[in-house]
Amino acid sequence: MYRVFLAQLLKFITVAVAATVLGLSLNMPAHAQSEEKIDTPVGKSGLPLPRFVSLKPARANIRVGPGRDYAVSWLFMKAGLPVEIIQEYDNWRRIRDADGTEGWIYQSLLSGKRTAMTAPWEKSDRLLELRSSPEPTASIIAHVEGGVIANIRECNGEWCRLEVNKVRGWLPQREIWGAYPGEVFD
Repeated sequence: MYRVFLAQLLKFITVAVAATVLGLSLNMPAHAQSEEKIDTPVGKSGLPLPRFVSLKPARANIRVGPGRDYAVSWLFMKAGLPVEIIQEYDNWRRIRDADGTEGWIYQSLLSGKRTAMTAPWEKSDRLLELRSSPEPTASIIAHVEGGVIANIRECNGEWCRLEVNKVRGWLPQREIWGAYPGEVFD
């Protein structure tokens, strides 16, 4: 039991030191961080921060700091999982997933391919309606559960065209995690 306590204390100290060195706040909740977007800062890569990307491999270690010397805090086991890059340090990216879990990953394990998770906050058995066009009255072509990973084909600022198991349709942008409100791209 004493060893478990020491291991947890060491992990906390490592995270606190990494946060201090990198100028991070440990007190701000994840939802508050993603809502504070006044302007779009640019990372050392020249790309905007924050931004959405996806995981390349089916297994990816998430570390408490930017380097292999830092402990692995989490293991993601799903290729294509959408994640948000919130900070850059050298070749390392600090990411956040739909649940708010944060950590550092090596950049080569990330892909610029845009994916989304359908309503990960939906805890009920309510199904989302994938529509034939970006209109609330368009015909429903499929029902999708919350938490499903989909490829994003395009977003028009209000709706996103998704592909789920070779079925393509439109879902309101507010019902996915993987595109910012009002974001437009194709």
